[in-house]
Amino acid sequence: MKLTLAEVAVGAGALLETPASVANAGALVVTGYSIDSRTVAPGDLFFAVRGERLDGHDYVAAALDRGAVAAVVSRAKVASLTDAALGVPLLIAEDSLIALQALASHVRRQWGKRVIAITGSAGKTTTKEAIAAALSARFNVLKSQGNLNNNFGLPLQLLRLEPEHECAVVEMGMNHLGEIATLARIASPDWGVVTNVGTAHIENFTEGQAGIARAKYELIAALPGNGIAFLNCSDPYVSQFGRDFQGKVVYFGVGPCGDPAILDVREDSAGLHVHFRAGERDGNFKLNLLGAHNAQNAIAGLAVALEAGVNMDAAIAALESLTPGSKRGEVLEINGATILNDSYNSNPEALQSMIHTLAARQAKRRILVAGEMLELGEHASMLHAACGKASAEAGIDLVVGVRGNAQHLAAAACLCGVAAIFLPDAPTAGEWMVKNLQPGDVVLVKGSRGVQLERAIEVLKNQSTSSENH
Repeated sequence: MKLTLAEVAVGAGALLETPASVANAGALVVTGYSIDSRTVAPGDLFFAVRGERLDGHDYVAAALDRGAVAAVVSRAKVASLTDAALGVPLLIAEDSLIALQALASHVRRQWGKRVIAITGSAGKTTTKEAIAAALSARFNVLKSQGNLNNNFGLPLQLLRLEPEHECAVVEMGMNHLGEIATLARIASPDWGVVTNVGTAHIENFTEGQAGIARAKYELIAALPGNGIAFLNCSDPYVSQFGRDFQGKVVYFGVGPCGDPAILDVREDSAGLHVHFRAGERDGNFKLNLLGAHNAQNAIAGLAVALEAGVNMDAAIAALESLTPGSKRGEVLEINGATILNDSYNSNPEALQSMIHTLAARQAKRRILVAGEMLELGEHASMLHAACGKASAEAGIDLVVGVRGNAQHLAAAACLCGVAAIFLPDAPTAGEWMVKNLQPGDVVLVKGSRGVQLERAIEVLKNQSTSSENH
């Protein structure tokens, strides 16, 4: 949202200080917001926030060089700024991150329309895309970009709100108790969607999945009395979230509890074929997405759209237009082999779902290249081994575990009679694929962000390009 520096100062709880050389600085208009000096565009306001590795105060001058109209800085850091940074308007706050969050909350309140928030252990981004697409059949929708869903990313998304937007769809991620509650205080969601409670980040929860469930419930607890909770009744934890909620509850998912409900899902090389019921109507739609779990993500989108008054046929047409995001189920053809690139992230539940997707493919060989799944703590070896066993039970021909605890996945598959190997890192996995893949193979590449298995695919692509040039 475009604001003057004077308006930003009020919303962020900051003091605007301007050099004598800048006349009427409070009237200067901010056209965008950034916490990364490398992406600053002319007219942006730069927030100098401190991350895990870098401190934005070290890059204030760089942001101003790129055209930032001003910078928000923490009071304790002002003395350390360069002379170049001191020659422009500064908004001085006790803490620049808190100022960012306060301004986002202020903009959200000023905008005053419906915010729909999504959380869950898996499927948040795809569910967000499905909800935004279905709502866009009728409304002007702001959706959060990518998976910017933490205490840095969510405020930046809210600052993109404009008067013409009729509703906003945002993600809320977490890796510890209390994080979603904090995000909800910033975004003030009216409607909340919970996809599932899995084992992602379980190392941070002494109560295991029950602790993760409590953290996810924070979204429902934050909804107003006239809000709506959209809950996946297929999930044993999420299906209980409506018991104490005073507002309206809409259940979606598999089985008689859902409306809309998934009656059947069939997966083939053309995509997902979903048979559903909504109210008195049965219907079908096809998704251009991999993995049966995406049927539940899509049905969540339909549930929200129908509650918002979107025509069902228009909502379904929008869902059918969805395409995979980058590294989220992309299908690539390289040297006659089919690569299912789902390397963006991984957790045990998502991996097991995608193993079934791989098993459903017609192939010379079905090969799983699975990276280590992170933040599983003391459960890591067991959860990796369970995925190795699931690979064998699904009839996967060859399992490749990549890095760290993925050795347990490969070992379990081997114990179940499946050919399996373990490799130390993504580039090595890429070299292995170059040497061993054959035309007709179908390969699922599934990895947590930290393993960067997309690098293995890049090695394979580069080898293919080099061969073509010769």
